[in-house]
Amino acid sequence: MEKVKQAIQDDYAEDYSFCYGCGRLNQDGLHLRTGWEGEHTVTIYEPRPEHTAIPGFVYGGVIASLIDCHGTGSASLALHRKNGHEPGDRVEPPRFVTGSLQVNFLKPTPQGVPLKAIGKVEEIHPKKWRVVTEVFAGEECVVAGEVIAVVMPKTFVQE
Repeated sequence: MEKVKQAIQDDYAEDYSFCYGCGRLNQDGLHLRTGWEGEHTVTIYEPRPEHTAIPGFVYGGVIASLIDCHGTGSASLALHRKNGHEPGDRVEPPRFVTGSLQVNFLKPTPQGVPLKAIGKVEEIHPKKWRVVTEVFAGEECVVAGEVIAVVMPKTFVQE
């Protein structure tokens, strides 16, 4: 299975690494990882057996989580790059939260196939980014979505 080599989530501060979707420190989480592939962002994930909606098909909530964390991770990648940095350069990246999430299920998503989210990022405001994502099961686009990602407010930081 294809893997993301340099993921933005690998550089998130420990205080912000517990997200169920992308937190590397959440033992039970999905451990989604988002990186660059050319000018697009990618996240690759193979749903686990417990992510079943009906036998043979993936539960839509897991796919929504994939689009959600791919969107916020993609925005973080884009702003990090705009600030002159790349994943792995030991500079803590900006963090984002979800302002809105839209998911369109185009076809049933088969179980047992790695999913690849491919995103296109657009800055719409210094603190807001739009990420349009297509999710592929093999060669077939099964889900399309959009995330409006917002720079995480300082009020989210616990002292």
